[in-house]
Amino acid sequence: MKIIVLKFGGTSIGSIRRIKKVARIVKSYTKKYKVIILSSAMSGTTNKLIDMSKKISANFADNEYDTLVSAGEQISCSLLAGQLIENGIQARSLMAWQIPIITEGQHKHSRIKYIYKKRILKFLNTGGVPVIAGFQGINKDLKITTIGRGGTDASAIMFAKFFKADRCVIYTDVEGIFTTDPNKLKKAKKIKNISYEEMLEMASLGSKVMQPHSIQDARLNRINIEVKSSFLNKSGTLITKKKNIINNKIITGISSTENDSKITLLGVKDRPGIAASIFKPLSKNSINVDMVVQNISSNGKETDLTFTIKSYDLIKTKKIIKNNKFINFKKMIFDTNVSKVSIIGVGMVTTPGVTFRMFQALAKQKINIQVISTSEIKISVLIKKNKVTKAIKTLHKEFNLNK
Repeated sequence: MKIIVLKFGGTSIGSIRRIKKVARIVKSYTKKYKVIILSSAMSGTTNKLIDMSKKISANFADNEYDTLVSAGEQISCSLLAGQLIENGIQARSLMAWQIPIITEGQHKHSRIKYIYKKRILKFLNTGGVPVIAGFQGINKDLKITTIGRGGTDASAIMFAKFFKADRCVIYTDVEGIFTTDPNKLKKAKKIKNISYEEMLEMASLGSKVMQPHSIQDARLNRINIEVKSSFLNKSGTLITKKKNIINNKIITGISSTENDSKITLLGVKDRPGIAASIFKPLSKNSINVDMVVQNISSNGKETDLTFTIKSYDLIKTKKIIKNNKFINFKKMIFDTNVSKVSIIGVGMVTTPGVTFRMFQALAKQKINIQVISTSEIKISVLIKKNKVTKAIKTLHKEFNLNK
């Protein structure tokens, strides 16, 4: 029998009633597949544990943080395994250290390097269903590590890789991937198939269904992912390679962000390497710089530099720039009332006029564009935050995503 990896998110197992429903879903797969389950903690559990750590210390040790927050998955795995046993399925909960799952990198942001398969394969071959804690592993020093936000998705994808699974199904609280956020636009449509590249852009640009690093892992290992709801018995969205997709739409989806800030440095003394001098200390402090625009003065001696960051990094960024002795500028201004709206689609590679259509549609609605950035399959614009919903509605209609 082929192997299938099933991942269940926190909302899917957020109560005993939901755990019982998940157990029924798992049972439906056991007739055709050998099943490996990756489980998140029950919804809210990880946040409660993090809040406890903050009450102990504002600088709670990273290794102890990982030990603490990894406890949430132990609870959910045991409850789900217990329910499967109650339903007549041979199941067992397993923590990362029992397998083991070997990770590398820093605490709180580790990545899976290797998964020992012997114990899992032996259990599968006896008809067992392992219920494995996602989001965690152990490092070379045998310390518990965690994989960061969206870590259970990453765990599931890596299990699919190491066990050469036929499918990886990500169960969540939404039906699949939509053309845009259904909470912002009721006319958003579920996407049947989407390429890794498009999904990676959507995840990077604000779509919250999956984290970018999980999509990248799936893309590199060519693992098909199905995203579907554990609450509704409906088909989901398949994330796969481009050649598997037949799509006549130029644009596949629209994403937006909610926590961007724009910083502008006026009158920067222009010289070779000045941009690197500005951005190097930001990078060292793990501050992600996104959209960048530079305007050179007519005399060629000064430049105005604009870039965007996440709003939670604003205070730190301002402090770093003010203390940077390698740059000179006349004034720094910032704006937290901005958001980024992006259109994504592999179809724009071979279709001229997409940029014009986007800008014209926004202009007709009197939506001013402040900053622009592009890649082969996406165009992003920075606009006022209160114009986001209007922009999404306009672009959704312009590129026929309502149909």
